[in-house]
Amino acid sequence: MRLPGKAIIVTGSTTGIGEAIARRCVAEGAQVLIHGRDQERGEALSKELGDAAVFHADDLSDAEAPPRLVAATLAAFGRIDGLVNNAAWVVRSDLESTDAELFDRCMAINVRAPLLLIRAAVAELKKTAGSIVNIGSVNAYTGEPRQLAYSMSKGALMTMSRNLANVLAVDRVRVTHFNTGWVLSENEYRLKIAEGLPENWPETIGREHVPSGRMTQPEELAAHALFWLSDESRPITGSVIELEQHPVIGRIPLKEGDGDA
Repeated sequence: MRLPGKAIIVTGSTTGIGEAIARRCVAEGAQVLIHGRDQERGEALSKELGDAAVFHADDLSDAEAPPRLVAATLAAFGRIDGLVNNAAWVVRSDLESTDAELFDRCMAINVRAPLLLIRAAVAELKKTAGSIVNIGSVNAYTGEPRQLAYSMSKGALMTMSRNLANVLAVDRVRVTHFNTGWVLSENEYRLKIAEGLPENWPETIGREHVPSGRMTQPEELAAHALFWLSDESRPITGSVIELEQHPVIGRIPLKEGDGDA
């Protein structure tokens, strides 16, 4: 057991990366507040995980949601040792389609909510010398053509992580930021099918995108989160880690062939 007795909030944890992190935390001895908007799915997962998990439904676009999540965690477990800001709105937008309403909603969910969650939880995290893990994206560096607002939000989240790691270090509250690459979550699988790819699209991805030959799984990212939530990673804080299958900065693909020879 690597998280015995710890109480951890994981936002967006009824599916995908968040669900994988919540499951791994419980398996390692933690109590987890599961969060999402799908009541049926959240209650089913909470029931499956037993007394170590409780579910709280809320919409993070509401500025009053973060204090409610913190209050629900304290009511259930009496303490907060970790916070994983995983929930995000993955929205397609470019310069033409990114109007004020879309931009404001994207920033509210992807940046304001993590900020307000940390603000609401920080007093408890100081008591437990807790750990914060923010789930970002490699899109923070420039972003894909159809993900302008989303990419901007992830850039802001990365800056927030670095800033607060600096500020909270003296209180022994650690902040770690993941810039994740392409992950085969259930939502990503469905999104690509909706955009016209065949059902077997994960098996057709080229090595230029997944050098290992297969896409990264949510459970593999959960293993990284486990380390940074645990006491094993003390006293390190402020790390920004690219969780991708190839170097994100300075990558120069082979130009005269496919590199498989």
